[in-house]
Amino acid sequence: MLLTGIFAPIATPFYPDGAVYLRKLEHNVDRYCRSPLAGLVVLGSTGEPVMLSDEERREVLRQAVQAAAPEKVLIAGAGAESVRETLALCEYAAGLSYDAVLVRTPHYYKPHLRPENILAYYRTVADRSPLPVILYSVPVFTGYDLPLEVVRELAEHPNIIAIKESGGDVEKIRQMSQATAHIRREVAVTEVFEAVTARILSAPQVTTEKMVAVEALAGSPGASAASAAAKPKFKTRTKNAGFQILAGSAHLLQESLAAGAVGAVLAFADIAPTACFEILAAWKDRDQKLACEKQERIAAAAKRIVSYYGIPGIKYGQDLNGYYGGTPRLPLLPLNGDAKAEIGELLRKIPN
Repeated sequence: MLLTGIFAPIATPFYPDGAVYLRKLEHNVDRYCRSPLAGLVVLGSTGEPVMLSDEERREVLRQAVQAAAPEKVLIAGAGAESVRETLALCEYAAGLSYDAVLVRTPHYYKPHLRPENILAYYRTVADRSPLPVILYSVPVFTGYDLPLEVVRELAEHPNIIAIKESGGDVEKIRQMSQATAHIRREVAVTEVFEAVTARILSAPQVTTEKMVAVEALAGSPGASAASAAAKPKFKTRTKNAGFQILAGSAHLLQESLAAGAVGAVLAFADIAPTACFEILAAWKDRDQKLACEKQERIAAAAKRIVSYYGIPGIKYGQDLNGYYGGTPRLPLLPLNGDAKAEIGELLRKIPN
């Protein structure tokens, strides 16, 4: 599956009393699907999954997929401390027709999480997961930075297709790209090189291209019906995707693309998906000057809001830009007036 593009790791909306606000989740997903985003990550770090019960996580996954457009790639956050719990979420996401799972590193027992432990964890998950696995290294939250040598070994597994690298280290992205450059994986894409997923192919009125019998081409009875049935809504081709690297820092997006990332999962895209997409679009068009201008436009806001204010800042930014952010769950606190004023000023000239 192709993962080029910008993905938003959507937030989980709550009522003022802390209950999950599923209607607002549906509203946000619908609006994101009208943006140039390639897809959505549900229950990534920005979705506060560690604050949710198991039933709430399942409700969020279920509601998001029901509201999503079929042409968007959907990735489910499924990482947990044990293989057993992780696989339970992988299987649930597969039953909802998600396209892939994002599995963060286990970390609670990190003094004892040696490379052999992490290799065993991910290989077991990948062996048994019904969906492709995306590694997720987010040391700012877990305190565990997935080592390059471990990534290199895991990249060889046929069901581990990518990594979201959220360590903010562009040089590590470069080294990962070089270390995994030999991996070749052919994936189906559209004629304009966009992702083709099981959800897209199973959507109503979407058919795959089929071979037509020679008799039909020769004008035998039923030839026209056979030809009509074989005509696809879109044609597909194949592309070598290799092992794909997704950057996790919006303020470093251009540098990360230059280092070998093919796309990004950006919390700042929850606030301003179009502004993030414009950097990637300029980069793909090889317009380095424009890409640099677009990057500079969001760099200060992305770093301040996401890195400093975190989820409360992201949610307030959503509120300003027509999404529903609302409040986070305790122990995270809403922003005070000064912080809100600063975020409003940072976002004033950034397109949504």
